[in-house]
Amino acid sequence: MPAFKESIEKAREEIDFIANSNEKPDFTNTIEALEYSGHQLDRVGSVFFNLNHAHTNDEMQALAREVSPMLTEFSNDIIMNESLFLRVKSVYENKSNFSLNVEQERLLTDRYKSFVRSGADLDKDKKEKIRA
Repeated sequence: MPAFKESIEKAREEIDFIANSNEKPDFTNTIEALEYSGHQLDRVGSVFFNLNHAHTNDEMQALAREVSPMLTEFSNDIIMNESLFLRVKSVYENKSNFSLNVEQERLLTDRYKSFVRSGADLDKDKKEKIRA
């Protein structure tokens, strides 16, 4: 549990740094930064859930039940982060201004669509309904 809590906090700080940046949104400071954020959390989650599936026991299953809602809440916080979405949307809408290669354009498109499909572009009331 301490590893998850620390990793979520670190990832939250990384996301906040991106979302609250004073720099004009571009591929590097928004999309690429977002892609590299949360790696410690990804690693902790991968190790834990692989062990949970391969060598599970009651204690690990209890921890998984406790951690899963925390991870869902964190994921929702990212998707529903208005400032972050506006940065992603700005890069997406201005992608012709950036000399993106095929892979970068695909990453941008996938990231933008992920936000939209998860409700980031909805009004406040609909976002709260999704979160609930």
